[in-house]
Amino acid sequence: MDPLVLQNRLGHVFKDATLLQQALTHRSHSSLHNERLEFLGDSILNCVVASLLFDRYNKIDEGDLSRLRANLVKQQSLYEIAQRLDLSQFLRLGEGELKSGGFRRPSILADTLEALFGAIFLDAGFDAARDVIRSLYIPILDTVDPKTLGKDAKTLLQEYLQGKKIPLPQYNVVATHGAAHNQEFEIECLVPKLEIQVFGTGGSRRAGEQAAAKLALEAVQAALVKTPASTRKPRARTTQLKLAGIATIQPDAPSEALPLVADAPAVKAEKPASLKAGRADAPKSDAKTESKADSKADVKAEPKADAKVDAKAEHKVDNKDKADPKPTDGKSESKASLAAADRNDIRSEAQVSPAVTQSKTA
Repeated sequence: MDPLVLQNRLGHVFKDATLLQQALTHRSHSSLHNERLEFLGDSILNCVVASLLFDRYNKIDEGDLSRLRANLVKQQSLYEIAQRLDLSQFLRLGEGELKSGGFRRPSILADTLEALFGAIFLDAGFDAARDVIRSLYIPILDTVDPKTLGKDAKTLLQEYLQGKKIPLPQYNVVATHGAAHNQEFEIECLVPKLEIQVFGTGGSRRAGEQAAAKLALEAVQAALVKTPASTRKPRARTTQLKLAGIATIQPDAPSEALPLVADAPAVKAEKPASLKAGRADAPKSDAKTESKADSKADVKAEPKADAKVDAKAEHKVDNKDKADPKPTDGKSESKASLAAADRNDIRSEAQVSPAVTQSKTA
């Protein structure tokens, strides 16, 4: 193709045509290639881009400017500019590189563009090189968001998902198209938690991933705007409660209803304690479990209103006092004598009771 077409696209017509020819020559073509011009053009490019950023963004600090510049002068950015210029049509490559598709390789195109900047500098000076670079980068800077600070799409997507506590995306090569020397990669980007699946294509796997990540970032932001985290409610679920070995299933309910279920085991736990303490309000069904000691305690606690019962108790005490001084031999005392003594006590109590009652009444 006519080199004049390329010069018109660059906005600079070379005075020394040999510089343009050398800038377009790959090392595979001849010994007079463009690697030295590439070295010079890389330095000029960094200087001009740094000046552009310094003048354009006067409120951004040094660290952010450095990251933004690095993003603008990296191979991918240069490759995209070279594609806009259709630079691959003007390359001078060796036979092997032509067969392998080197004229479309991002590294070769990016290096050739930097060599052109160096050649322009040698042909017309720094101002001419700066004007060419500015004309190529101003449209890019108009579309750059300074808040991204020069981060690529994959980095932006990763940081955005991390900020929302969402797992990182997954990238998969779905298919490759074209010949081996001119392949186009189709990349799938997945965000499983949000059920997002997008596809991007590029001349390399990295370029395809960047294209897919850009689409995924837009889809994620749109999805989260529609359903912000603060308004998303969990779906209704049933809760399984196991109380006393019995599983009961009931739907989620307000907190007022929960104590009705939770109090059930507490009643069962209190029953044994109330029985041991001899509570009068214990259920009748549990009366069989009361011990004899508890029933005797209840009887003793009731007041004795009958005077005869008091007299019998007093007489028994007197008989015991009279019997205490007499020593007894347990071995010689028979069962018959003990039974007779008990009967005498009963008869004496019957005789004494009326007298005691009369005396108390008087």
